[in-house]
Amino acid sequence: MLRENNTLENKRHTLAHILAYCTQNKYKDVKLTLGPAINNGFYYDMEFKKDSKPNTNEDLKVLTKEMQRVIRSGGNFSHEEVTFEKAKEIFSENKYKLELIEEINKKGEAITLYTINFTKGDGADSDEKFVDLCRGGHCENIKDINEGSFKLEKIAGAYWRGDEKRDQLTRIYGLAFDTKEELISYETRIEEAKKRDHRVLGKELGLFIFSDLVGPGLPLWTPHGTVLRKQVDNFVQELRSEYNYGAVTIPHFTKPDLYHKSQHYEKYGEDLFKVHTRDGHELCIKPMNCPHHAQIYASELRSYKELPIRYSETTMVYRDEQSGEVSGLSRVLSITQDDAHIFCREAQLEEEMNSTWNLIEKFYSSFGFKKLTPRFSRRNDDAKYKGSDESWLKAENAIKNLLERRAKDMWTDGEGEAAFYGPKIDFMAEDAIGREHQVGTIQLDFVQPNNFNLEYVNEEGKREMPVMIHCAIAGSLERFLSVYIEHTAGNFPLWISPVQVSIIPVRENNEEYAKQIYKYLKENGFRVELSDSKNGLGKNVRNAKNMKYPYWIVLGDSEMNTNTITLESRNGDKINSKIEDVKNDLQKIVINKE
Repeated sequence: MLRENNTLENKRHTLAHILAYCTQNKYKDVKLTLGPAINNGFYYDMEFKKDSKPNTNEDLKVLTKEMQRVIRSGGNFSHEEVTFEKAKEIFSENKYKLELIEEINKKGEAITLYTINFTKGDGADSDEKFVDLCRGGHCENIKDINEGSFKLEKIAGAYWRGDEKRDQLTRIYGLAFDTKEELISYETRIEEAKKRDHRVLGKELGLFIFSDLVGPGLPLWTPHGTVLRKQVDNFVQELRSEYNYGAVTIPHFTKPDLYHKSQHYEKYGEDLFKVHTRDGHELCIKPMNCPHHAQIYASELRSYKELPIRYSETTMVYRDEQSGEVSGLSRVLSITQDDAHIFCREAQLEEEMNSTWNLIEKFYSSFGFKKLTPRFSRRNDDAKYKGSDESWLKAENAIKNLLERRAKDMWTDGEGEAAFYGPKIDFMAEDAIGREHQVGTIQLDFVQPNNFNLEYVNEEGKREMPVMIHCAIAGSLERFLSVYIEHTAGNFPLWISPVQVSIIPVRENNEEYAKQIYKYLKENGFRVELSDSKNGLGKNVRNAKNMKYPYWIVLGDSEMNTNTITLESRNGDKINSKIEDVKNDLQKIVINKE
């Protein structure tokens, strides 16, 4: 028996095997493919006969009970390394397993089988076994799994090896955690996430729409949504202004030669939108901005005295995502990047990265993200990475030095997550319900300067190559706002809210006074809305609450006669005061981004 660590991942992997075993026992002629552990549980892909397959939640409940029976019985794993021929013999009736065996054999890797040896009891036969092709990573004993800590969640379609041209399979997903309490907590979080879904809130709050005539992945922003976008971008530019970024502007089209030179075409050629002119020339719609910014740098010979040179631009890029990957604002075809590129000397690397880190930290704390964890995304042995070992070592050492200085043991390792041209720091933000999202990024690049022969003249009159730092704070405005809408559940703080104050006259005779208050706040820089008294006080207040406005002002005869206003907030606070005092208090809240 191979003794293995009883980790959560091992439990999830074990449950995938138990699911396969129980499904195989219940449904005729099912063919098993593969079933890994995933970040919230596990799944197994299978091929069923049309007239014999699980279809409903009741079917999943039956399978769950059978899995619990097996767990109560107990059992352990035994491991066997077999020859190519024996593996093919064992799985001769399963084309999916045979394909995996062929692949493993071609790689020269060991072919291993794991067998669950079930313990007699609770209906289990003493000779009951289940053999599967597997690399390992299981519980020492299946009884170590808390039978209340998992559940089968849903049934979905899946293609073999994720290829839509291959066989369509049925995927059964399961949730799994160490304890029943953790499972319940996760399900509660998922229910909360559904309430916060940015696609639903975006429609309810009138922020953006999607049109069938325009197409999926191409959001159309309303006036309210555009306020959000502008507020985010204005704050980014406000932060960057402290570091003397020069604003640049580039076209949305380019000759393919630019991306061949930068080596992006080799990697992202299938993701490019391409158009043809009437003269027969091919142009690409830009999927990134860095090669264009490099051309601005290269337009004249630079001196070391000019460095660092910092360019920034908020602009759209376009990527041809597969239709199944497009989702709300999280994954779109038109991506608005708050993009920036710094050209500096090697000796300036850490200082420039540190300054960018400061910007990212201030940005996310201002938006209420309390936990920001840096991830060191570095290369592995994959051939996709370009550039010399020497330049990669310099770049990775510079990042590691900064991480040790600023984050000590608080950063995570992301081997194999580097960009093809260099390592990076990816920042992970935790939202209000505990989910982690990749947000801002700082990327080092020795490859693009080399590809474009970028140079500067040093103190000795000799030419040297600068280093290029790619940095995005919000990253994609669309994706950031998808995260932020869900983080706040649409309850935007005053400084960024599309409508900051709704003015509500109680009756028609209060409307003139309401217009005066509306004009006063608008002239003092607030985004205000004036309600129509004909709709009725209750309906207008209800609308302000439903639209999640931070504040609304109710103006009746009492307020009009005393030249005051009644200010109410979505938090339930209510005060009667002079408009000048309210204006001063609200301005302080906006300035402090509270």
